[in-house]
Amino acid sequence: MQIKANGIQIEVEDTGAPGDGKPVVLLIMGLGMQLIAWPPALVRAFAQAGYRVIRFDNRDIGLSQWFDEQGRPNMAWLMLKKHLGFQLKPGYTLADMAQDAVGVLDALEVSKAHVIGASMGGMIAQRVAIAAPDRVQSLVSIMSSSGARGLPGANPEILKAILGRPRSKDQAQIEAYFLRVLPMLSGKVHKADVELLRAGVRLGLQRSEHQVGTLRQMVAIGADTDRHLQLSHIATPTLVLHGRDDPLVPLACGQDTADRIHGAALHVIDGWGHDLAPTALPLVTEALLAHVQAHTPAGQTA
Repeated sequence: MQIKANGIQIEVEDTGAPGDGKPVVLLIMGLGMQLIAWPPALVRAFAQAGYRVIRFDNRDIGLSQWFDEQGRPNMAWLMLKKHLGFQLKPGYTLADMAQDAVGVLDALEVSKAHVIGASMGGMIAQRVAIAAPDRVQSLVSIMSSSGARGLPGANPEILKAILGRPRSKDQAQIEAYFLRVLPMLSGKVHKADVELLRAGVRLGLQRSEHQVGTLRQMVAIGADTDRHLQLSHIATPTLVLHGRDDPLVPLACGQDTADRIHGAALHVIDGWGHDLAPTALPLVTEALLAHVQAHTPAGQTA
């Protein structure tokens, strides 16, 4: 369904309803990914445990409002500027995207939620906890980063593959691109299932295809240079979940995030990369449920 949040149109899927009394889990997906990228099994697990699960498309992707008036970023030039130490000027920021998430809670009449974000979504979730701590019951940052300078970056081969996305609108070419890149994100043990990936890619392309929005989100990530300095302000119970084999956002990035948030717990899954591979999903789900349930008071309502 479409709602107005933070002044823009946001596409939302909600397993509950205002006033149903269930504690709320808000799921925030990563760079260029739609809300359907959250595995149905994960959503079901929370719903079966008694939670109202809210997912949404981030701005500029999926069925949420696009920002095409901002134009197509020149990524080569912007990457050079960032390498040389210049501050990027995005059309919107991760702080703006965090306010979108808070706006979703407002529109759905949710006072507090367990906020869970993956990859870029983890960065947005951190921003929510910084800006609106009274709205966050607990925080989970999955395969994400503090954004601090000096942390290790992505495997160069993977970064090159990601940036090699075709500009063509041909669905077969785009599908081939995703099926080439996404398996590269897997860990040594927990591998992607290619047929599940294929089905997911096709579903996503049928629902929406908006590459330029992904590029603008990348600029917002690159411009978010001071978040690490604010993580010490977070007093919300926090879990940092990371794969030991993450080739896109190395484990050191998760470790740094946990180190900067007082009392945060770091949970590392061996053999896991930067995806929600089927064999890793039960381990991820178990860790998420344990954290959320530990910080859901008995008798709490949304």
